[in-house]
Amino acid sequence: MNERDSEQVAHSLLARGYERVSKESEADVVLLNTCSVRDMADQKALGKMGMLGRLARERPHVVFGFLGCMAQARGGELLKGLPHVDLVVGTQKFHRVADYVAELVARKEARNSENAERPTSNAQRPMERQMDDLRFSIVDIAPESGSQSTIRDQQLAQKQATAFVSIMQGCNMHCTFCIVPQTRGAERSRSIDDIVREVRDLVSRDVKEITLLGQIVNLYGRHEFPKTDNKSPFVQLLEAVHDVEGLQRLRFTSPHPIGFRDDLIDAISRLPKLAEHVHLPLQSGSNRILRAMHRAYTAEKYVDLVRRIRRARHGIAITTDIIVGFPGETEDDYKQTRDLVEEIQFDNAFVFRYSPRRDTPAADMPDQIDECIKEKRNQELLRIVNQSTRRAGERLVGQCVEVLCEGPSKTNAARLMGRTRTNKIVVFEGGNELVGELLDVEIERANGFSLYGSPRDSSSHFLGCVGEFAS
Repeated sequence: MNERDSEQVAHSLLARGYERVSKESEADVVLLNTCSVRDMADQKALGKMGMLGRLARERPHVVFGFLGCMAQARGGELLKGLPHVDLVVGTQKFHRVADYVAELVARKEARNSENAERPTSNAQRPMERQMDDLRFSIVDIAPESGSQSTIRDQQLAQKQATAFVSIMQGCNMHCTFCIVPQTRGAERSRSIDDIVREVRDLVSRDVKEITLLGQIVNLYGRHEFPKTDNKSPFVQLLEAVHDVEGLQRLRFTSPHPIGFRDDLIDAISRLPKLAEHVHLPLQSGSNRILRAMHRAYTAEKYVDLVRRIRRARHGIAITTDIIVGFPGETEDDYKQTRDLVEEIQFDNAFVFRYSPRRDTPAADMPDQIDECIKEKRNQELLRIVNQSTRRAGERLVGQCVEVLCEGPSKTNAARLMGRTRTNKIVVFEGGNELVGELLDVEIERANGFSLYGSPRDSSSHFLGCVGEFAS
């Protein structure tokens, strides 16, 4: 979601004539789109903006701003703590960032011209006071008309294989550890027609894979749109997007276990463009902790759901989110989580130490867990997850898999990278002409988190690419 929102803002600025630069020191506008799910995310954003203070002193015309969830949660206090910050834009105003930036740029240019015309002695106001005249806060939880509309440049900046499409905003679940309902507001869904129109536009520009985004994506439209033929609005949307001619792959994230009804399981079994990967947050394997989290399912129901999903689609990958060290989590609670993770054998998992979020119920719960215990449980669970991730990768060595090439590898720009249908990263040799293309790649080795292979020449396809899902 953060990446999608950043893309939205970037395209709106590109449409105003701005250009991307590779270094902050070359920029006229520096915006940090923030997350507030964990305290570490807050601290990273604050630290980064603090480091930019020197650039602000050297280049007073530059506009600095915070966007996103931390901006929504903290508001004006961000302006007080960092004098060079000009702009704080909450999650409901991404579509207006370009307007705010234009206003700030004009005001700064006017101020600089004013100072240049004054005698030197009159121009030596403290920088903080000059900034006070320019800074303002836009923090508003109320959605505006157009706040979910897509803002995109007419042409993608470069050949793009994949794209995120936001289908809804907000969340009504109120898990006790989560700040999202406060920063994103209540559930609000776009229409199916609007979403399909955006997907068609992207596919017309050679995007081959779409990921539908929502805070709880499989609860899409449950309050706005009716069921049809006993299909939820989300399944109706999946079918409509699946029918877009030219689309090769379809993904969605992140769902909630309670949103997996029979119609969605059935869709997974019968819609071939749906990629064989489901990210299914677990959070805890202890029913007592799940109740305290307000997760509305049990460990037993979660395990049964995983079985049903795996029966519906051969070879499907299951990944998850897990929190360790939730308030009151005993060694037995943690052991239940660990045992469940070993039982399910996830393809991958994001394991987090519980992080108290201001104004959430869990932050005020008794029996907060010591950081050293959280860290111990976190590291142990990561080792278990890493073992199952490595096994999942090693099973593909010697097989030929379909890979969508996304561009240069992040760790080695001389190589290309792409993802399999089960969302595993594959690194391989090739030229830029392969970017955006679907390739058959023979997997030669696995290092745990990435696979390495060689593209098969198109003329060798008759030999048979048995695929990722061969037994």
